[in-house]
Amino acid sequence: MKLASRLDHIEPFYVMECAKAASELAHSPACDPAHGGQPMIFLNIGEPDFTAPPAVRRLATLAIDQGRSQYTDATGLPQLRRRISLWYRERFGLEIAAERIVVTAGASAALQLACLTLIERGDEVLLPDPSYPCNRHFVAAADGTAVLLPTGAAERFQLSADAVAAAWGDKTRGVLLASPSNPTGTSIDPAEMGRIVDVVRARGGFTLVDEIYLGLSFDDRYGQSALVHGQGHGDDVISINSFSKYFNMTGWRLGWMVLPLELVPAVEKLAQNLFICPSTLAQHAALACFEADSIAEYERRRAEFRKRRDLLVPALERLGLPVPVLPDGAFYAWADCSRFADPAAGGSWDFVFELMRRAHVAITPGRDFGRHDTARFVRFSFASSIEQLHEAVRRLGDVLPGMARS
Repeated sequence: MKLASRLDHIEPFYVMECAKAASELAHSPACDPAHGGQPMIFLNIGEPDFTAPPAVRRLATLAIDQGRSQYTDATGLPQLRRRISLWYRERFGLEIAAERIVVTAGASAALQLACLTLIERGDEVLLPDPSYPCNRHFVAAADGTAVLLPTGAAERFQLSADAVAAAWGDKTRGVLLASPSNPTGTSIDPAEMGRIVDVVRARGGFTLVDEIYLGLSFDDRYGQSALVHGQGHGDDVISINSFSKYFNMTGWRLGWMVLPLELVPAVEKLAQNLFICPSTLAQHAALACFEADSIAEYERRRAEFRKRRDLLVPALERLGLPVPVLPDGAFYAWADCSRFADPAAGGSWDFVFELMRRAHVAITPGRDFGRHDTARFVRFSFASSIEQLHEAVRRLGDVLPGMARS
């Protein structure tokens, strides 16, 4: 059976290959305490160890008990769209009309809908390298071409306005940014974001910003939505967001997007055909995310993630795994492992598997996240508990001296 040629541009998700190997080792005698082994510590997956707070779970149960499980509008429950609009006002001081908000089956569905709405065959979209791999694959799935622009610590591993202007060509349609970013946990400075939007706007392109970690910002300087740069200009910035990270609803598969008003009918038409609607039960439950008790709990958890960052990053530095830019959001640290692995050979890929075997600590190699210097880097997730992080650091301290390159 002949496969569609677009699949030629979709690479394997290597994160999951590493996760599979870690899971297999975790279930072996080597990781079984009954056989004298150490259990695997998973610092490789970007999923909060917190789950949905009590109010969210109660509202989901109530929706089931009351039989509120029928289809909703393709754009989502009107009351949820209104509540998200109010959250933008309360959290960021932004007036975002509820009519501009489309609730989706996770941020992944939002990105797919945005790309299918805006990208035609042959269009090019600029992304930073490194960046979350699925973002470039959403572009490819829409028959576009993701153009990865190399970034480094000096740019906080983010695009700059100058880089966007220099790379813009006849086929360029827009930019796809992420702030805070996976895998680096870094954000784009708001002033630089404004300059990027101006460059793109002057060329008639789109600015699409993945903001799914925005609620998990640790620095007020960066904890601002890119939507502020669209106001007064036809509201032309598109934001993607999610209930998975800050709101701790990963498996509920619920997200949203904020669009220019004129794009909503086109996205709604696609959503009707591709998804019917987001999960009705998840939507009803998500209304409780914005209750005072829930927000207080989310803020407590955000402080806990910051505490974990402040434990892990200095520890990595001491162990010879420097983090060039302190993550200001999300729960990732992008660490340089070149002291222990030759980037010109197996690099971070081999290092990750060796560390898994020696220390029973699972992390993620840079291979998934781009092509520019990614063999030098690994991603640590600090979504695990303080106790797990302490134990991981102890184990790393035991094995890394014997792994250093001569």
